[in-house]
Amino acid sequence: MTDVQYFRRAAGTVLASAALAAAGALVAPAAPAQAFGFSPRSPYSGSSPYFGYSSWNVDTVTGTSVRSSLAAIGATDTRLTGHGIGIAMVDTGVTPVAGLTGGNVVNGPDLSFDSQDPATQHIDRDGHGTHLAGIMVGRAAGDFSGGVAPDAKLISVKVGAGSGVVDVGQVIAGIDWVVAHRLDDPTHRIRVLELAYGTDSVQSSLVDPLAHAVETAWRAGIVVVTAGGNAGGNTPLLDPATDPYVIAVGALDTQGTASGADDRISDFTSRGETKRRLDVVMPGRSIISLRAPGSAADTGFPSARVGANAFKGSGSSQATAFAAGAVALILQNRPTLTPDQVKGLITRDSRVITAVSTADNGLRAMNLAATNNDMATTKAQTWARSTGLGTLEGSRGSVHISDGTTELRGESDIFGPLSTASWAEAATNISSWNAKGQWMGRDMTGSGYSVDSSGMLSWAGRAWSGRAWSGRAWSAARWSSSTWSGNSWSGDSWN
Repeated sequence: MTDVQYFRRAAGTVLASAALAAAGALVAPAAPAQAFGFSPRSPYSGSSPYFGYSSWNVDTVTGTSVRSSLAAIGATDTRLTGHGIGIAMVDTGVTPVAGLTGGNVVNGPDLSFDSQDPATQHIDRDGHGTHLAGIMVGRAAGDFSGGVAPDAKLISVKVGAGSGVVDVGQVIAGIDWVVAHRLDDPTHRIRVLELAYGTDSVQSSLVDPLAHAVETAWRAGIVVVTAGGNAGGNTPLLDPATDPYVIAVGALDTQGTASGADDRISDFTSRGETKRRLDVVMPGRSIISLRAPGSAADTGFPSARVGANAFKGSGSSQATAFAAGAVALILQNRPTLTPDQVKGLITRDSRVITAVSTADNGLRAMNLAATNNDMATTKAQTWARSTGLGTLEGSRGSVHISDGTTELRGESDIFGPLSTASWAEAATNISSWNAKGQWMGRDMTGSGYSVDSSGMLSWAGRAWSGRAWSGRAWSAARWSSSTWSGNSWSGDSWN
């Protein structure tokens, strides 16, 4: 039996190390291990929630192209390419590589720690965002055959730094920006939000701020698709997949075939609990998408490369990107659908996956052909709405970032104290951002687009003012290109 080594991430976890594997130190755990490692040079690290819920395959498992997986979800109408639909991705950014430089990607604001260094602004130094972008909107290039919706436009909102590290407050600010700017491009209004991120929040979605943020996007007409997590079995979904309004996505193993008869739920996928289960599963096992050269994933796991420009990855993140692309196809075909109607059709027309364990009972995969031909109406969701009046600390759950001296805890974002009551009201009214690039009074980004040095349309940045949560001032020295290191991952293996 060959071990499949993974660069596997869960909330607060970075798992896998080729060096440890070579030393024979990796043993497949009975339950997902909790491990964390960072270079001591990194002043902003800590046990943070990460982008994203992915594994970088480094063994000999045959990869599956995005295009060949489309038949497995019933995407048989070649006229549907996502044209006219905007997809927002809040993640680790996008590196401008072939397949993503033909006008199909726009850089929204960079709200990550990387934003303070012009050399790393917008660039995906982690590798996660570029891989997901390829699945959603990538065009054929080299060893990559193209994404699900290559004529959709992706708006990349970077919040995860080169190591993936990010605080929940940055993610919420990114979601708020998407809502505020959803109508900026009248030819590609943002209709879909892809969020392959989650935390082990300790509070109900009825009060959770992250849940409130995605619900606000949902009510603004944006279909939110979010990763359920990679803990396996009947484990709780991550926040905000716990929110009943959004579409919670798990990973499907298509076995590399177009037939649905042999499809199985990927072992690593969190199925959820009785009170909240996955809404749909999508291809998420050994998916070949675009590589971000020099990123943490790329340098850490060169055996995951496919040819010169592609990379194999697995996880609920990849499945969520598939779902976002598929929703873009649905909305191109039927642009008047509301988010509730999209979710209703997807869940009603999905196909049951043959269960191989009790954890898989009732889980369903998208059947896009049936959804696009289903003209019946669906009911609006009537769940109780989130107030957002819970705590940021509760939303973080068990994981926190650190500047090397002080962990970020309590009711503060990276800039200082933040009232969730004031934020929740502003978010509901879509007023948390102003025209000056300020979120809740914080100077976070610029105020408009320009063409950057790579030729991509990018939202302007700005120097952060004030002090960090520990009272230490921001300094350019902290944000040098060598600040973040991906060379100290802890590890395990997966069979």
